[in-house]
Amino acid sequence: MRKGDATDPKGLIAESFRIDGITYEECRSIFLDWALAVPVNADSTALIEELLARHPVPDHPMTHVLREGLTATTAPRRRGGWKGRRS
Repeated sequence: MRKGDATDPKGLIAESFRIDGITYEECRSIFLDWALAVPVNADSTALIEELLARHPVPDHPMTHVLREGLTATTAPRRRGGWKGRRS
């Protein structure tokens, strides 16, 4: 298997664009595997933007998953609970 680069370490995202008939669910699974391979200190937003620029296929399921990844990278905010009620 061909090794990727810093943006796509295992080449998973590039390979997903080559698979005919790949589904949205399969792309989500591939994206999760990609996310686990990215170093913790990496800027995931910049990496996803680079992948979108590298693979300009607007109607591909992986493109939709990558766009969702851009919106999902914001940190969750705490809502309620014991610590939320204590100041």
